[in-house]
Amino acid sequence: MNPLSGVLDEAWRMYKTFAKHLLVIAFIIYLGAAIIEGLLALAGTFGFWLGFVVSVVALFLLQATLVKAVQDVRDGRADMSISETVSAALPYLWPVAGASILAGIAIWIGLFLLIVPGLFLITIWAVIVPVIVIERSGVLASFGRSRTLVRGHFWHVFWTLVLVFLIMLAVNIVLGLVFRALPHVLGSGLSAIISGTLISPYIALVVTLVYYRLVGISATTGAGQYAGYQQPPQGDPGYGGYGQPPQGGGGYGQPPEGGGGHGQPPQGGGNGGYQPPPQDGER
Repeated sequence: MNPLSGVLDEAWRMYKTFAKHLLVIAFIIYLGAAIIEGLLALAGTFGFWLGFVVSVVALFLLQATLVKAVQDVRDGRADMSISETVSAALPYLWPVAGASILAGIAIWIGLFLLIVPGLFLITIWAVIVPVIVIERSGVLASFGRSRTLVRGHFWHVFWTLVLVFLIMLAVNIVLGLVFRALPHVLGSGLSAIISGTLISPYIALVVTLVYYRLVGISATTGAGQYAGYQQPPQGDPGYGGYGQPPQGGGGYGQPPEGGGGHGQPPQGGGNGGYQPPPQDGER
């Protein structure tokens, strides 16, 4: 059975439910980086390259912040404000940057040489950022942890990433056509900011949900480092939602089926699903 079955649909439901929260986070970081980069570019060549560094660091911050935001909303509500989410992600900025740079270099070499090694590395290191942010893993340890989680589910993860790439490609093509009528520089800049704002939260949702699915399977099969899917990592109260333990097979925000409790593996395979928050009339 594919443990990632339905993960794209689950990510889409969460995306729609928390669109305002996630999109604002992405937009603020993208826009702030674009403004700083533009101002530095006025200073000449040195300013241009300094602005480039700022934009790259902003992308690493965005990755960490969105993973933290997804971790927060898994219990069906956003407990942290935007500023609190960014602040909570800041301690992971440099570990995420270090791991991303190392992974990027290795993947680029793999793609340049034979392509296949690069695709292999992209897949086995797919959940490095969630591992760092959620488990507070070190840079080098995150590579081994990600590979351990992906082991046995390589093709499931690979095809999930392929589908996400195709979605991203389609959105970029549509936005490119929309902004074609604008001057090249303006159109390109707007397209980059808007496409990044729209796509980044969905990618973060997919990758983080893939991480949680793999952790659940790893725990129930005894392959993981935790005693059970509902057992949070030591020292990380935010596992499975901000201050909330993940629930069992009934879905996020639902009590576990069969009387299971904290520290017990989820029933029905542990994949679960996102449970949207109740509407006002349903409370």
